[in-house]
Amino acid sequence: MSEAILRMRGISKTFPGVKALQDVNLEVLRGEIHAICGENGAGKSTLMKVLSGVYPHGDYDGEISFDGEECRFAGIRDSEKRGIVIIHQELALAPNLSIAENIFLGNERAKRGFIDWNRTNAAAADLLRRVGLRENPVTQVLDLGVGKQQLVEIAKALSKEVRLLILDEPTAALNDDDSAHLLNLLRGLRDEGITCVIISHKLNEVLEVADRVTILRDGRTITTLPSEGLTEDKIISGMVGRDLDNRFPPHEPTIGEEILRVENWTVHSPTQHGRILVDDASFTLRRGEIVGLAGLMGAGRTELAMSIFGRAYGTGISGRVFKDGKEIRLRSVREAIEHGIAYATEDRKRYGLNLIEDIKRNVSASALGKLAHRGWVDDNEEYKVAEEYRRSLNIKAPSVMSVTGKLSGGNQQKVVLSKWIFTDPDVLILDEPTRGIDVGAKYEIYTIINRLADQGKAVLLISSELPELLGLCDRVYTLSAGRITGEVPRAEATQEGLMTLMTAGQEARK
Repeated sequence: MSEAILRMRGISKTFPGVKALQDVNLEVLRGEIHAICGENGAGKSTLMKVLSGVYPHGDYDGEISFDGEECRFAGIRDSEKRGIVIIHQELALAPNLSIAENIFLGNERAKRGFIDWNRTNAAAADLLRRVGLRENPVTQVLDLGVGKQQLVEIAKALSKEVRLLILDEPTAALNDDDSAHLLNLLRGLRDEGITCVIISHKLNEVLEVADRVTILRDGRTITTLPSEGLTEDKIISGMVGRDLDNRFPPHEPTIGEEILRVENWTVHSPTQHGRILVDDASFTLRRGEIVGLAGLMGAGRTELAMSIFGRAYGTGISGRVFKDGKEIRLRSVREAIEHGIAYATEDRKRYGLNLIEDIKRNVSASALGKLAHRGWVDDNEEYKVAEEYRRSLNIKAPSVMSVTGKLSGGNQQKVVLSKWIFTDPDVLILDEPTRGIDVGAKYEIYTIINRLADQGKAVLLISSELPELLGLCDRVYTLSAGRITGEVPRAEATQEGLMTLMTAGQEARK
């Protein structure tokens, strides 16, 4: 058995009013991939920030030992000098700089006080080959997809002679191909002797790549287990403190008449002239129905949703939309809301929430008119409404005056839902509503979605997780290269069948 390269003992960390970590212990063996699992708010990211010096020594209780020596990091530079590098879920890259500039930012290849660009670009090219990224080092980072940006972050870590690599939700925003490439890369790094710690909610990936798994719950260590013979159900039981016999709450739909019909909807790219993102798409939604929209990355799912929501994305948009049998015009987001259509974005942190504002302001943001009297918002009524949603959606926060950015991902997602439910929509479009949140919080979100359908609302659910679509939806539309390629009722839907439709016609369109 390998010796421990890292020991964390009795780690406790307190924020105002919150005990984030309480007497946590963690031991990581040299040359292993060690996964940390837990619900949102369990303390996973906080523990890694303690380890990497984001929270410096003196800001927490407990001891850290790395490679047999006690560590008292005053900041992240101290931990990096020891070979401990963390890659956060929100990537820390400068979009307007080149790949090479990002890799060596703060660690420049200089000669006599001037950057040696030939040496910099050559060294960057070597690192890119090592992570399997075929890009020119002078390419700007903003021109890369999220999957490639993740690889640039790993190349940056390798440039610092990393010995312990920490990855926080590295595949949360990646498609299946990019995720598989990243997991293979982690295996390769392990074979080179680099120890990896990975935080992930994707339990199938955890079991696929990790050697051992540590489970945290409510800021405490529950157990550390070898991955061999370990099951997702056992991890879930440790995470939530109970068995989730069924990942999806039982639901018997009551489906009514057609409420929304979209005909021959076409959307062009606002940045690439002549490129069609959505091509002649038609679909319907009925009251009380949850309808899924499945497609691979780049299929046009989000573009379809955003363009319908008041032309929030795209150009050269054509087609017709009917609500309750009557044609409506959706020329702006305001008009979409007025017609009873709401859209919860997949990127809650950038577009869905104001993270520096409190829960109260976020909940009321999309329908302030409902709280205004003679042009002034009634603060008492605003508080009352937000508190009602905090209780009914079980948002875990001391009060509605809590800053939204300090909530866990699952609770932030509930605030997003509250914001749009408050507009009292007839049609609610949910774009990746459970991305980056844990299984316990997912179950609560699923219950909310079912409740909305039971109220007679139509829900269009976009998800990259096929089991999620199969477990929740009454029908599923498939999208491939901007075209609707199939409509499958729940009773006939399978993962294999949906995947076949999701890839239909792609070869012909390349």
